[in-house]
Amino acid sequence: MSGPRRQESRDAITVEISYAVASGCAVAALLFLVVASPALFLDLGRGVESALFTCATLLAAAGFTMRAVTLLIRLRRAQDASADAR
Repeated sequence: MSGPRRQESRDAITVEISYAVASGCAVAALLFLVVASPALFLDLGRGVESALFTCATLLAAAGFTMRAVTLLIRLRRAQDASADAR
């Protein structure tokens, strides 16, 4: 009986990791668009546009990392609590 339970646990982990990556991508895209939108829609100088795109890229990467890591830490804590309950 421990075989199917392990498979269910692996499937749950796969789903959680996929969710962490997908929601991290969504956060990154939103942050990039918010920061870079003035450069996309306004006629700004080349230096300002370059700075906005650089900041948007860095903020998007940080947002992705924070979201994914936060969700994976939460998953790890839930697994530890589940293991302690057994």
